[in-house]
Amino acid sequence: MNPQTYTAPQEQQEAPASFAAILPLLLFLLIFIGTGVSLSLAGVDMAFYQLSATVAILPAIALALMQGRARLSKKITIFLTGVGEINIITMCMIFLLAGGFASVASAIGGVKATVNFGLSLLPPSMILPGLFLIGAFISTAMGTSMGTVAAIAPIAVGVGEQTDIQVPVLMGVVLGGAMFGDNLSMISDTTIAATRTQGCEMGDKFRMNFLIVLPAALLTVALLWFSASGGTEVTLHDFELIRVLPYIAVLVLALTGLNAFIVLATGILFSGLVGLFCGIPGADGQIVPYSLLRWGQDIYKGFTGMNEIMVLSMLIGGLGELIRYHGGIAWLLARVDGLARRLAGKSGGKGSSRVGESCIALLASLADICTANNTVAIILTGGLAREIALKNGIDPRRSASLLDIFSCVFQGLIPWAAQLLLAGSLAKISPLEITINNWYCMLLAVAGILAIILGLPRIKARSTEA
Repeated sequence: MNPQTYTAPQEQQEAPASFAAILPLLLFLLIFIGTGVSLSLAGVDMAFYQLSATVAILPAIALALMQGRARLSKKITIFLTGVGEINIITMCMIFLLAGGFASVASAIGGVKATVNFGLSLLPPSMILPGLFLIGAFISTAMGTSMGTVAAIAPIAVGVGEQTDIQVPVLMGVVLGGAMFGDNLSMISDTTIAATRTQGCEMGDKFRMNFLIVLPAALLTVALLWFSASGGTEVTLHDFELIRVLPYIAVLVLALTGLNAFIVLATGILFSGLVGLFCGIPGADGQIVPYSLLRWGQDIYKGFTGMNEIMVLSMLIGGLGELIRYHGGIAWLLARVDGLARRLAGKSGGKGSSRVGESCIALLASLADICTANNTVAIILTGGLAREIALKNGIDPRRSASLLDIFSCVFQGLIPWAAQLLLAGSLAKISPLEITINNWYCMLLAVAGILAIILGLPRIKARSTEA
């Protein structure tokens, strides 16, 4: 996510904590995932494409609007507030720019040229590890997983067309690299939110966080290398280096930490200029002229390709705001807080830090599953996580790291998260196919759990006071 500040509407008084408020989300998952699974078992091809998530979520929204005692007009206003929330609009703008850049870059032959350029430099066994490391490096520099996916996913799709590596695997690698930086970058909004709510310095949090995630990253690279060591078929074609320049420009600008909007807009501009001055590959392989009108049409084509995920993101934002208003998030926070108190009481003070850390991880995970926004999940749970940390003697660097890690784990795995929706849209595959191939986020979850159980990494303790 881009660095943004989420502020819940102050004028909307939340209802008391209620489990019923979470039922709309469960209904959405039941309809969307249940339909896909049942059609898969029935042998239907492209099972998860048969029912669009934008339709599957409509009954859930209807149920959420029927809940509570407030007037329907007020609940609709709350829903629309969530639809228009700053993080949702930011994501939608990134969707548009990503679609425009991908469309124009493809039209001028930039994607194919970049793929062939990359394949000519990397040995087959290093294609997947290299893609992960590039994504991790860029996302750490940019501080945004969305911008990273927008920049790297089209290249990954092109790699899939010229190798025998499956596109879902490639997109899972891209998502893993993107979430690595989203979690660690010191300009990521998740890092900013985690450190501010827990009262620690970003540099201190980075060092703690890095020590926890490093084993997961190294193991991911090793597994990706091993999976390709058996041999990968690669088909190389000739390419013009000038058509690679728009992607090189985007990657360089991304590494400078420039805003994702500017990076993607520059990519659209640079790609169009290359097409205007050098022409574009025609159907017969010959170079044909590229006009300003065709450039505009390609940009619009990219915009329209993002329509479904834009609508779904807005609907999810509205549903999430209704769940919050009706007390669903408050119910989750209360349950986890109660669990922490009971477990701490039973432990008699022994192992209380592990109990507290487990509850902080659970808080972040559940909040992200409900909101599909890791920054919002951290802000919503940060206060309670801080209280749990103080009561159980947990270093604020650890509580901040755990909040960030587990919110990013699920942000890279839930099929309704913006990052997976964007990747799925660019690759024309189901987000669920990407989920099961995002090895890094799975290993990150394991690394986080082991860090809690083993009390690692062991570094010099600091006061939990702000």
